[in-house]
Amino acid sequence: QVQLVESGGGLVQPGGSLRVSCAASGRTFTTLDMGWFRQAPGNGREFVSAISWTGDSTYYADSVKGRFTISRNNAKNTLYLQMNSLRPEDTAVYYCAAVPTKQFSGSPYSSDSYNYWGQGTQVTVSS
Repeated sequence: QVQLVESGGGLVQPGGSLRVSCAASGRTFTTLDMGWFRQAPGNGREFVSAISWTGDSTYYADSVKGRFTISRNNAKNTLYLQMNSLRPEDTAVYYCAAVPTKQFSGSPYSSDSYNYWGQGTQVTVSS
């Protein structure tokens, strides 16, 4: 089993920055491919970004490309999402997701590809 705990959400003004984190436990972090998804009220869960276990491959939704950066610190078992130039439409609950690399199939953009999920952290962009 893998446990994922997000942190770092909050209220930020439009144009501001925020970094959310996801602490993983229960399995060797370097065996996991990781992703970030978000869900706004009334909407389905939406892909934001993903990263391979090495960190060499990263993926972004078009809506966040150039503004968000995904990274991981394998020594700290932690995944990050640096969010810059935030917009009101970025307001959502942000979820961390993980899948063992050996079990990965399909697309990193699809929520169906991930086995484990955190509880989410709220990000609100508002003046």
